[in-house]
Amino acid sequence: MEERKNENPFLESYEKNDNKPIRILLGLYKGYYSKLFWSAIFYVIKVMPVWIIPIITSNIINIATTPSEHDLKELYINVVVMIFLLAENIPMHYLHTKYYSRAIRLVESGLRGTLVRKLQQLSISYHKEMESGRIQSKIMRDVEAIEMLSGQLFVGVLSIVLNLAVAFTVTAMKSWTVFLFFILSIPVSVALIVAFRKKIGSSNANFRKEMETTSARVFEMVELIPVTRAHGLQKEEVKKMEGQLNSVAEKGYRLDMVHSIYGASNWAVFQFFKLLCLAFTGYLAYQQKISIGEIILYQTYFASIITEVSNLITLLPTLARGIESVRSVGEIVLAHDVEDYRNKTKIKHVNGTFLFEQVRFEYKDSFRPILKGLNLEVKQGETIAFVGESGAGKSTILNLIIGFLKPTGGKIYLDGIDLSTLDMNSFRKHLAVVPQNVILFSGTIRQNITYGLPHVEEKKLEEVIKAANLGDLVNELPEGLDTMIGEHGGKLSGGQRQRISIARALMRDPSVIILDEATSALDSASERMVQEAIQNLSMGRTTFIVAHRLSTIRNADRIAVIGDGICKEIGSYEELIHKKGEFYRLEQIQ
Repeated sequence: MEERKNENPFLESYEKNDNKPIRILLGLYKGYYSKLFWSAIFYVIKVMPVWIIPIITSNIINIATTPSEHDLKELYINVVVMIFLLAENIPMHYLHTKYYSRAIRLVESGLRGTLVRKLQQLSISYHKEMESGRIQSKIMRDVEAIEMLSGQLFVGVLSIVLNLAVAFTVTAMKSWTVFLFFILSIPVSVALIVAFRKKIGSSNANFRKEMETTSARVFEMVELIPVTRAHGLQKEEVKKMEGQLNSVAEKGYRLDMVHSIYGASNWAVFQFFKLLCLAFTGYLAYQQKISIGEIILYQTYFASIITEVSNLITLLPTLARGIESVRSVGEIVLAHDVEDYRNKTKIKHVNGTFLFEQVRFEYKDSFRPILKGLNLEVKQGETIAFVGESGAGKSTILNLIIGFLKPTGGKIYLDGIDLSTLDMNSFRKHLAVVPQNVILFSGTIRQNITYGLPHVEEKKLEEVIKAANLGDLVNELPEGLDTMIGEHGGKLSGGQRQRISIARALMRDPSVIILDEATSALDSASERMVQEAIQNLSMGRTTFIVAHRLSTIRNADRIAVIGDGICKEIGSYEELIHKKGEFYRLEQIQ
């Protein structure tokens, strides 16, 4: 596939033509106009038989009905011309499709690629607010609708315009009387379009939004199947989904009825005009003002005009759907909640010292701040554990370190550099995160461990497997490291998945490690193995741990008790127990 010179022409098209779908669509094809031009040229040559065959048919009928006025050679010439026109259609259609399809498919791929890149740039807060199913619908369904819109505009509309132009031009050259009769069909067409345009547009918008909501609900339902099954809630879940599906069906039914009335009205009106045309041209032939062959010519061209205007009206729902999808995709492309690190300092080496100075944080629309002035200093290679009641702000601190969240007050320094001035992507290359809910993809164990690392030495991989306590698991599996683990690692236990996540972190050889309740969902045996892997992982590295089980953080260098938006006390496990303060109280509760 070809690549475009502009870094992101799709984003540029949306930004320059905000809320102007047709201009946006044309902008998406910038760089491919030459392909569309040649596609149009070959298309014109391809469809020439449609315009010329009625003339040839009229000529042959006139030759046959009035032999005294014509030579037989004229019949042969018309037949040869018709054969040639039919033969050229095949190669011209191939060339038209070749150029047209190349442009369409490149834009389709590029637009999806732009959405994927934008999703990688958008903040974690944006992703938490936007449902996964809705995003999936925009990437697949809406881009497909834009592709259909492109096809209808660049081929469908081109065909309609050309056929109308040829039909009206030939008719005007032969008979102004018939031409003026043809013109009468236009006001009816326009009236139908105006009457239905707004209704179809609103119906399509409602249906599109309902489909996005349904996609999100289906995604949630699939994710919750283990929970649903475990609690015997299948009937309740089916009932809830049936309600959503019925809502989609109702909106789809309304949309279908609008299209139905639209199409039926269009067909009935134009069939009436077609019958009127036959009667009118028959009357003119009876008056000997036109020939018998011209009745067929005009009837064919009028049928062409009716068909093309009907096609234009039929296209309207597709165009409305496509235009709505252009706007829908724009909701992501034009989203401003992005992580932008342009002109920020890139770092190549991280020691791992951190300093929190009066750090404040408050979530948007929150009724109270989470952090009210956190002060904390972390030395290189130190392991710090955060404990506290739920909602105290422990995970918030981790997200601030990663850069998913930004302080609303105060400063965080990494190796003496203000975190807000750094290119966080360059910092994250030295960071490893082991979350509570392990995220694995449906590949092999090897692919999950080496994720993001194209070249890995086998010796290092073996060392990492050993350090992560994965040796027994790998040896037990029939294909070892190349065993497929199923979607989300569904074929593995929680402890096995967690150790793979730790192995992935070890492979990155990070300077800073984030452990967010990495053992909270494990049984004792699995927890012990994971704890050993964590100790190997954190050795010599600055490590931040959030844990609810206080027994799992005995080996931390220091434990910080978070409460009321500040660090209430800090010290080693023994120091805090001896102090009999907040940490002692939490430990006694457990």
